[in-house]
Amino acid sequence: MATITLKGNPVTTSGEMPAIGAKAADFRLTRTDLADFALADFAGKTVVVSVFPSVDTPTCATSVRTFNAAAAKLANTVIICASADLPFAHKRFCGAEGLDNVVSASDFRHKDFGGSYGLTITSGPLAGLLARAVIVIGADGTVRHTQLVAEIADEPDYAAALAAIG
Repeated sequence: MATITLKGNPVTTSGEMPAIGAKAADFRLTRTDLADFALADFAGKTVVVSVFPSVDTPTCATSVRTFNAAAAKLANTVIICASADLPFAHKRFCGAEGLDNVVSASDFRHKDFGGSYGLTITSGPLAGLLARAVIVIGADGTVRHTQLVAEIADEPDYAAALAAIG
């Protein structure tokens, strides 16, 4: 379990993020068209997973926009923007914003991503949602970078995540 904050108040997560160099655990998420996909579907590509509580909050929306802009410039890389929001919320937001360079995904159905990566918030008003984090998984399937953002209201370190792509 990790401790982060929400507006300065401590909240806990369901576990710890994977270690750098560890093999990334497979997971299933649901796309905006309600089709499921797995990490294994992107074998041979670098995968950046931007995780956040809800696309309907300003900081989360900014992170999706920022990673969408970055994704347009990356070769052999997939950026997944994941939350526990329903796929309909992801589709509405990305459609309204014209964001189509990221894979917008929900952990609502299987909930194995939040559990496997220790990112399900277990206390406080956002319990059940996902913490803000970034994970970079290399084309070889190993974890290259992780950041669990200490204050949920803060943006992730985009530069560090993108630098880990290599």
